[in-house]
Amino acid sequence: MGSGKTAVGRQLARRTGREFIDSDHEIERRTGVDVPYIFEKEGEGGFRDREQEVIEALSQRHSLVLATGGGVVLAKQNRERLQATGIVVYLDTTVDEQLRRTRRSTRPLLQTDDPRSLLEALRKQRQPLYEEIADYSFDTTGKRVRTVVTTVARTLETDGHLAVHS
Repeated sequence: MGSGKTAVGRQLARRTGREFIDSDHEIERRTGVDVPYIFEKEGEGGFRDREQEVIEALSQRHSLVLATGGGVVLAKQNRERLQATGIVVYLDTTVDEQLRRTRRSTRPLLQTDDPRSLLEALRKQRQPLYEEIADYSFDTTGKRVRTVVTTVARTLETDGHLAVHS
């Protein structure tokens, strides 16, 4: 959350001539309601079920840059599917940076009296799962989106995973 997945993914897709999809936006498109509403009506479990369906469908597509929700790694099936069907890039950032970037957020999980503690707990739970499936990891703390995109694109191009069309 707040690592730059959507912003970096969108620009990386544009730079490489690929389609970009944000899995949370795809869930909203399919359901006709926003993520906070799904959390309110179905709880996190209902949202995670929908997320798993979307990841299954999107992972079948080719030439796609996919930005996932931060909790996508919680389901083993999602981790296996993402790892098996594409190059997984983990964008990491500090809790301080997450707080700065999400301070005006309406994200359901951040609607708490102590967002720092929540983000620290989520990081402790999720970071090992991200690292388990990541082909590449990049620290986005204090970096501009354009800088991160350039670094990711050059790394993927150098390793033969991507053709970049500046």
